[in-house]
Amino acid sequence: MKRCFIFAAGTYYGLRERPQTGDLVLAADAGYLACRQAGITPDLLLGDFDSMDQPADFDHVRRVPVEKDDTDTMLAVKTGLEQGCGEFYIYGGTGGRRLDHTLANLQTLLYLRRHGARGYLYDNDFVWTAVENETITVEQTVEWGLLSVFCLGAPASGIDEKGVQYPLSHASLSAEFPLGVSNHIIEPKARITVRKGALIVGWELPSGGVVSEIK
Repeated sequence: MKRCFIFAAGTYYGLRERPQTGDLVLAADAGYLACRQAGITPDLLLGDFDSMDQPADFDHVRRVPVEKDDTDTMLAVKTGLEQGCGEFYIYGGTGGRRLDHTLANLQTLLYLRRHGARGYLYDNDFVWTAVENETITVEQTVEWGLLSVFCLGAPASGIDEKGVQYPLSHASLSAEFPLGVSNHIIEPKARITVRKGALIVGWELPSGGVVSEIK
């Protein structure tokens, strides 16, 4: 499955997954700075350049208008889908000074899922993905590692959480009450099922990202 790595203009906490030859690497606007900080030259830099000046020494650029429906990160996601990518690793998509962009990127995870792909949004020692009408297995990477599950949109039902401190069986979650926050993974693998609806699932990673270079 072809992979896409996207660097956005939020807070960059270091690489968690190493891009390999054949992966598509995209920088969204000022995400270019984090991309280069990681020692990576992107295949394409795209954006409206409202958060940095367009670099004069890089030619693979797609400049778009400031007034548009898509965020720069969403433009990168759509570009990756057009290139046939099925897995997306998004760095710099949280933090920064713009909570609205963090929320937008969480919604973007569901956009990816509904377009046949899976996205991973990396925060500080946490990673998020969207699930809809399916089961996901999460490996315990930190002892007593945190796991949080939130409803994304209409109420979700038929939810199981196994291998965790507070298990659920055929439960329901809604967007107005954060019942799924701050659980803990207590077995080598946790299993989350939602039979109807969409969830955002996040789990803890070992402290400190590892900055890697493309080989």
